[in-house]
Amino acid sequence: MNFVEPIRDPGKIKDMKRLLLQQSDRNYFLFVMGINTGLRISDLLPLKVRDVKGKSHLLINEKKTKKRKKFKLNADLRVEIARYIAGKSPDEYLFASSKRPQPITRVRSYQIINGTAAQLGLTEIGCHTMRKTFGYFFYKRTRDIATLQMIFNHSHPQITLRYIGINQDLMDEAVDNFSL
Repeated sequence: MNFVEPIRDPGKIKDMKRLLLQQSDRNYFLFVMGINTGLRISDLLPLKVRDVKGKSHLLINEKKTKKRKKFKLNADLRVEIARYIAGKSPDEYLFASSKRPQPITRVRSYQIINGTAAQLGLTEIGCHTMRKTFGYFFYKRTRDIATLQMIFNHSHPQITLRYIGINQDLMDEAVDNFSL
């Protein structure tokens, strides 16, 4: 499995949104939902309109851990959800394939995210980048590793810090600011 990184530059996130929106509302919304929830792609793809319509929280059974998860949808994301699902039926997949009556595949979502990132010169980008980007900015804004660890269901804070790439940032920063 390739190691993927979060997108650390807010400008690049904005550029990703712009390019994805030019492709389609679905592609844009996949990215926005991913970076605002930190959910795994395997938990995002099966979502239907009824799972998010008028909801303050998302209730899912995590595919990987088999654990029940309740996740608060922030106000900005609820606005994006309302805009995106307007006119859609409750049984429609949020990330419906245009080729079959199913959600897009994990492979297709990787192609969308990675291909768009490549246009911006970003490397080491995949579906997990959205989850890691959420974690990276959550930590940078709150410095609350304990809550992020719970959100991600990680067993130890060090796992979470390594996962979101903070360990490397901290080491780089420490060496930059160290001189004898």
